[in-house]
Order: sequence, then C-alpha cells, then structure tokens
Amino acid sequence: MGSKFLVIVAVFTIIISVGDGNIVCNLNDLRGLTSFKAGIHTDTSGRSEKWVGSNCCRWEGISCGNVTGRVTEIRLPGFISTEDSVFQSQMEGKLSPSITLLTSLQVLDLGGLIGLTGTIPPSIGYRLQKLKKLYLYGNKLNGPVPGSIGKLSKLEELHLHENRLSGTLPPSLGNLINLNALFLHSNQFTGMIPDSFTNLTKLVRLDLHSNNLNGHMPEKIGELQVLEELDFSSNLLSGKIPTSLANLTTISVLYLDSNYLEGAIPFPSRYGQMGSLGFLRLQNNHLTGRIPPNFGYLGSLQRASLANNKLQGAIPASLGNLQDLTELYLNGNRLSGQIPKTIGQLSRLMLLSISHNLIQGELPPEMSSLQNLQSIDLSFNLLRLSSIPKWLAELPSLSRICLAGCGIKGEIPEFLRTTPSPLQELDLSVNHLIGSLPAWLGSLTQLYSLNLSRNSLASRIPETITNLQDLGVLDLHSNKLTGSVSQVFKIGQRFPDGSLTYTDLSDNSFSSGVELIGEGAQTGIQYLNLSHNFLEGRLPISIGRLKSLRSLDVSHNKLGSALPDALAYESLLETLKLQENRFTGNIPIEFLKLRKLKDLDLSDNLLAGEIPAGKPLSEFPVSSFSGNSGLCGKPLAPCKA
Repeated sequence: MGSKFLVIVAVFTIIISVGDGNIVCNLNDLRGLTSFKAGIHTDTSGRSEKWVGSNCCRWEGISCGNVTGRVTEIRLPGFISTEDSVFQSQMEGKLSPSITLLTSLQVLDLGGLIGLTGTIPPSIGYRLQKLKKLYLYGNKLNGPVPGSIGKLSKLEELHLHENRLSGTLPPSLGNLINLNALFLHSNQFTGMIPDSFTNLTKLVRLDLHSNNLNGHMPEKIGELQVLEELDFSSNLLSGKIPTSLANLTTISVLYLDSNYLEGAIPFPSRYGQMGSLGFLRLQNNHLTGRIPPNFGYLGSLQRASLANNKLQGAIPASLGNLQDLTELYLNGNRLSGQIPKTIGQLSRLMLLSISHNLIQGELPPEMSSLQNLQSIDLSFNLLRLSSIPKWLAELPSLSRICLAGCGIKGEIPEFLRTTPSPLQELDLSVNHLIGSLPAWLGSLTQLYSLNLSRNSLASRIPETITNLQDLGVLDLHSNKLTGSVSQVFKIGQRFPDGSLTYTDLSDNSFSSGVELIGEGAQTGIQYLNLSHNFLEGRLPISIGRLKSLRSLDVSHNKLGSALPDALAYESLLETLKLQENRFTGNIPIEFLKLRKLKDLDLSDNLLAGEIPAGKPLSEFPVSSFSGNSGLCGKPLAPCKA
C-alpha cells in the first residue's frame, strides 16, 4: 500500500510542483508545444524564443488550468496590442499536428500570423474535444477542412478565413450546434454550401465570401433565427434567393453580391420583415423582375446596392420611407419610368447612383431637398435633360456630379464654378456641349476627375488648368480642341510624381506640345493617349521619366525622327501604339527590355533596318511592323545579306 502511494505522489508531482506552488507542464502538453515550436523558424514577436524549460504554464501566450495543470489556452495572435500601438507580428513555419496532444485546449489562437503553413490536423476533432474557440485565420494553411472538425461539439467560434484552404466544406460542420461565429471566407473552397449549415441555430455571424462555392443557397437558411450577419458574396452561387431568407428577423448585414443568383428579390413580403436589415448588397447577379413595391418596409436600411442585375420596371415610391438610407446603388439595370418624387424625402442620402438604366423625364425638383447628397450619378439614361438643373449645383454637400449621356446641350454652365461644396469629380461626357473649355475650370482646385469627352468643345486648353494640382483623371477625347497639349504636363507641380494617372486627349486637333512629355511633374502617368491628332515634332528623351506608364498611344499623328531609346525605361509598359506617324531609323535594341509588353503597333512609319531579335518583339505578328518598307527580320522577311 505504501509503495502505491509513493507512485501516485510521483505522478502527481509531474503535474504540480508542491514545493514552490508552480504549475508545470503535463508531459503530453509539453511535447505538443515543443513540437509546435520546432516547426517555427521565424517569430518576429520573440514569444516562442522564450519558451525554455519544462514550466510551460509560465510561457508567454500559454494558460493552464489551476486544478489540472493542463494547458487550456494558446494565445499567439499576429496582432499584439501595447499601450502605445498595435504591432503586427509574423510567424513562419509549419503547423505541427502534434498540437492535438494538448487535449484540454479550450482556446487556440494562431490568427493573423501571416506565414504559418501546413494543414489543419486531420485528428483535430477527435483530440481537442474541449475546444471552444479556434482562430487560424490570416495564414497560409492549405488542404481541406477535416471532417473530424464536426466532433468539436463545444466549439463556439471558428475562424479559418484568409488562408489557402481548398476542397469542399464538410457537412459535419453542421454538427457544431454551439457555434455562434463561422468565418471561412477568402479561401479556395469549392462545391456546394452544405444544407447541414441550417442546423447551426446559434449562429450569429456566417461569412463564406471570396471562395469558389457553387450550387444553390440552402433553402432553409431562414431557420438561423439569431443570424445577424450573412456574407456569401464573390462566389459562384446560382439559383434563386430562398424565400425563407425573409424569416431572418435579426439580420442586419446581408451580402449576396457577385454571384450568379437569378429570379426575383423575395423580400420583404410584408411590413415588419427583416426590420433590422441595415446593409444589403445584391449587385452583380442575374436578378430579374421588379424592385419589390414593399422595399420601403426595410426601415433600418442604411446602404443598399441592387446594381448590375436585370431588374425592370419603375423605381418604387416606397423608397422614400427609408429615412436612414445613406447610399443607394441601382445602376446597371433596366429600370424605366421617372425618378419618384419621394426620393426627395431621403434626407440622409449621401450617394445616389442610377446610371445605365432607361429612366426618362425631368429630374423631380423635390430632389433639391437632398441636403446631404455628396455624389450623384445619373449617366446613360433617357433623361434628355437639355441643361443641368441649377438647383443641382446648389446642393450644399455635392462634390461628385456624373451626368454623362444625358442629352445636355449648350456651353458648360458657369454656375458649376461656385458650388457650395468644392467639386471633386465632374463627368459631362457624351453630351452635346459646345463652346470652349472655360478658364474658370482652373478654379476647381479640388477636382480629381474631369471627363468632358465626346462633346463638341472647340478651343485651346486654358493655361489655368495647371492650377488643378489634385487632378488624377483628365479625359477630353473626341472633341474639337486645338493648340498645344503642353499645359497638361505642367499640372500637379507640388507632387513629386505629379497627380495625373490617366490622360486621354485623343481624337482632337492638337498640333504641338509633345516636347514637354516627362519634363514637368507628371511622371506618375499610367495611361497616356494622344492618338488621332495633328501632333508634330519628336518624342522627347524625357519620356523615359514616366516610370509608371503602362499604356502609350500616340498613333495617327505627324510625329517623326528616331524612336527614343528612353522608351525602354518604361519597364511597366504593356501597350505601345506608334502606328501611322513618320518615325525613321532603326527600332532601338533597348526595346527588348520591355518585358511586359503585350500590345505593340509600329506599322505605317518610315522605320528601317533589322528588327532586334528576341522577346518580346519576336512574339508580335507581322501587322505590328507592316508598312515600314525598310524593316526586315522576324516576324518579317529575313534581312538580305
């Protein structure tokens, strides 16, 4: 009897050191943690480096039960908060399957470590049956979610998002009846959403977005009665939206956008349904039918997007009941009729987009009550406005006006010069504007995007345009503009690389100014189109300073002289169109450095000599070089000896 007592005491002291009251590691726990540490070769937080000795219960990030001495929590998150800041730490290495030796674990937090690889241990559900919280998100884990995970009956939170996990979702996930948060988004999952997910009746948040899931949504999804957030967006889901969705009485966030869903919007069918819904995204699907007349019953709605579907019919007047609405996107549908007067009741509305529909008639003057409206886009409808309503430019918060293709005639109205809120974006393209580019455009000093393309404007570019220091997008193509383009390359002097990234001056009658390309501050341009003008002179060496340039089109002009070697400095260049000019001499051998070039046209010039041999030039067709009688070499005929 005495010897048995001594054995019991000896075993007990492995777990608890009675002498100094310190809790030390269970041998299995110690072995599991040591194996985990061995799989890590980089830990920028330095936490695992401090794991020395056998007293793992004192190791940073490790917690043990006071009675059993078993490890109950591993908390090694990537984001570490201090009093002064939040530090993003990183672990690189492979997740050891020996982590499942810690059979008393309740919390395993290895989330956001960026560099953790390997797979989720297949035996996790058999070994870690006390687990309540599992955070493995934000790593590089691959492989499937093991079916055994359904054995974790006490699991309350499962965060596996932002990894490289693949395969189908195991139906056994539906056995986790205590789960309140399930995050599997931003992986590579395929197959259908298991119907068993509707068993997760305690689920509050369910997020599967950005995967490759297909098939229909579970028909009984509406049985998740406490669900507050549902995100199935950016998948390959098809079929109709289940009618049971309207039974989600506590839902506040519903994102089903960017799928292949079809049929009608099935909610709400009556007053009081989905009364907590604040954020709704259904855009980029194949939805048909009308916007439900009862849409205005969604009284808590703050942001709603039905854009880019196949919705028809009139915009329901009931939308005026959505008093909390701040953003409404209806663009890219087949909506018809007039904008309802009730839109003017949306006193909190900040963004309204109804572009690319079949809306007709005048704008209701009631819209002048939208005192908080910051952005309006009514482009490409059948409005036939003739002129811009003056009240639109008097809205106190409006900074973005997009009225492309609205039938506007006459000159650019001067009242746009004195809007209460400085304009940041102005799009009046594809209208019938005449007259000049007014000098007062230079007073719109906060303008970021200006699109006046496809009108009948006839003037020079005013010098005042150089005052637009924040201008990032300038599109004046397809007008009757003349003179020099040099002013454009003087914009944004206070920025190291300038502000312009997109410039299109094509299809006009400009004749000069190319010598300033790259001379000014505009070295950050990514897209430059000067084609179909009457530009003369030569491309300057300074063009090589446009280090961000991805597309250059100066075709159909009168440019001449040799091609500048400096074009080879455009290492990001993907499109180069120089056809139908008067360029002479050889194609610089430096052009072989344009490794990202995908579209090249040097045809119909006066180029001569052998085409430099090698990629990428050798990969382009004959048409890229034709019309240069002096050129030879692949892909043209071989050069004569």
